[in-house]
Amino acid sequence: MEVRIRLQRSDSKAKSRYNYRVVAIPRNITRQGRILDLLGFYDPSQKPAVSDLNIEKIDAWVAKGAQMSDTVRSLVKKAKKAK
Repeated sequence: MEVRIRLQRSDSKAKSRYNYRVVAIPRNITRQGRILDLLGFYDPSQKPAVSDLNIEKIDAWVAKGAQMSDTVRSLVKKAKKAK
């Protein structure tokens, strides 16, 4: 089973303002499908954008062979740089 670490859109009160969860999910599952692990969240609607990522869990999934999407890779890079 190939696992991807990607964003999953979560519900929003406003029509065009979304919050995202960073999740580990099998590659063949749809965007809103069942997740394997919740790894953090990302809220681009706030200024500045807010992200809370569990870097240890993300690194553990990558060590197991999970691949990050381009967006998640950039968020992780920014989070590691900020620490």
